[in-house]
Formats: sequence, structure tokens, C-alpha cells
Amino acid sequence: MSNPLSHPEDPGFDSSIQENLKQLSAQLGSPLDELSVMEIYQNACDLLSHVSPSPLTLARVTGTLLVYRVKDTELEEFKWFSTQVKQCLDEEEVEELIESIHRTDAL
Repeated sequence: MSNPLSHPEDPGFDSSIQENLKQLSAQLGSPLDELSVMEIYQNACDLLSHVSPSPLTLARVTGTLLVYRVKDTELEEFKWFSTQVKQCLDEEEVEELIESIHRTDAL
């Protein structure tokens, strides 16, 4: 799998996000195998391919996708999040979307 979002200034960045995903999934009680981690990471890269995300934004999107995966979130919610990310015009909108998901006062 190629990664259009790789960061040449930090060649280990991609693997460090994937390693962190493995560790987080274990901490959440649902350890994921290498293939599942790579799928989540690639999905995040695909969702963000239309913007130029910072490493932090990419990590936050992969983390959100991880939580959706290990918490067995309903498919409709996952699709909603994916659609919202694809509609964001820039990295700032992606960050605002992620923040709005985590706000308890969003409703």
C-alpha cells in the first residue's frame, strides 16, 4: 500500500502511528493485528487525501477510526464521520470536526 500522506521529514512517522494504534487497541481491551492497524491507517490516509494534514491531524483521525473499530460503533456513525471528513475543505475543519465529536455539549 502506498501512502500519499507520508512525511519525508520524518520517515518513521507512519510506522510510529501504526505502532501507537496497536498499543492503544490493546489498552482499550481489543488488541488489533498488524493488518487491521494498517487498514485503519490507510483508511485515515484515504479520508484525508484531499487536504494536507499535519502529522497530528492524521494521528487524531486514525485514533478516531480506531475507537470506532474497537468500540463496535454502528456503521452509520462511521459512515457519517467518513463523509464529514471528506467534506472538510482543510485541516482546520477536520480538527473542528474531531473536537465537536468529543464535546459533551455538542447537542
